[in-house]
This record gives sequence, C-alpha cells and structure tokens, in this order.
Amino acid sequence: MAKTSPGEFFNQVKAEARKVVWPTRQETTTTAIFVGVMMLILAVFFLGIDSVFGMIVQWLLKLA
Repeated sequence: MAKTSPGEFFNQVKAEARKVVWPTRQETTTTAIFVGVMMLILAVFFLGIDSVFGMIVQWLLKLA
C-alpha cells in the first residue's frame, strides 16, 4: 500500500468532510425529543421491573 503525505491526507479528509450531509435543525430537534421520550419510557419500565424483582427477593428472604 502506497504511503500518502500528511498534506495529501488532510486534503482527502477535507474532501470527505465536504460530502457529509448535516441534519437540519428540525431533524435534530425531532430526534432529541424522540430520544428524551424513549429514555423516560424505558426508565419507568425498568423502575417497574426492578420494583417487582425487589419485592420477589424480599418475599423470598422472609421465607428463610
């Protein structure tokens, strides 16, 4: 494999960076809201699961 000079490497990096399609403000806002809602749903779900397992463990410990 041929070695590239640092100058050529940075030119290639700049060329690739120009090809990046950045999201719009609307897409970023929508995605951020979606992520926040999903985090809230999953947090409540795992709180419920943890509470159920905690009660089961406490019940089992009372049997001993």
